[in-house]
Amino acid sequence: MHIRVATPADWPAIWPFFSSIVSAGETFTFPTDLGREDGRDWWLLPEPDRTVVAVDGNGTVLGTAKMNRNHQGNSGHIASASYMVDPVCEGTGVGRALCAYTLEWARAAGYRAMQFNAVVATNTRAVRLYTSLGFDVVGTLPDGFAHPEHGYVGLHIMHRLL
Repeated sequence: MHIRVATPADWPAIWPFFSSIVSAGETFTFPTDLGREDGRDWWLLPEPDRTVVAVDGNGTVLGTAKMNRNHQGNSGHIASASYMVDPVCEGTGVGRALCAYTLEWARAAGYRAMQFNAVVATNTRAVRLYTSLGFDVVGTLPDGFAHPEHGYVGLHIMHRLL
């Protein structure tokens, strides 16, 4: 697996799993009817932010991550990131590799911490991954997310120093 900066040419490979993940409404706070062009604009971030793809030896996109400044002004030293893995690649280490990449990117870019603003409490795989990489749940917004199956569930804020 190789992680590289995403280009607009990667969007057709990202869109199918991006669309299915977003429309399922289980893990992201994006509108479930987010269209292809708006999704691309939300996900493919320009510098100084970054979007990457994890690809296999054949160039097949396995997953993607976007990383950006979480806050402005006097809190501009806090980074954030989001991740999507093609469901056929779940459990193969793609998410862990993408997360590790974003932590290194943030460190190298001079950020002092990374914060995730909205980790759905029922997304236990993500919570487990993030805690294994040193993140802590620093707060939970009760009933902050309307899950299509579980009803209103907590929305975690997760943080780690870099």
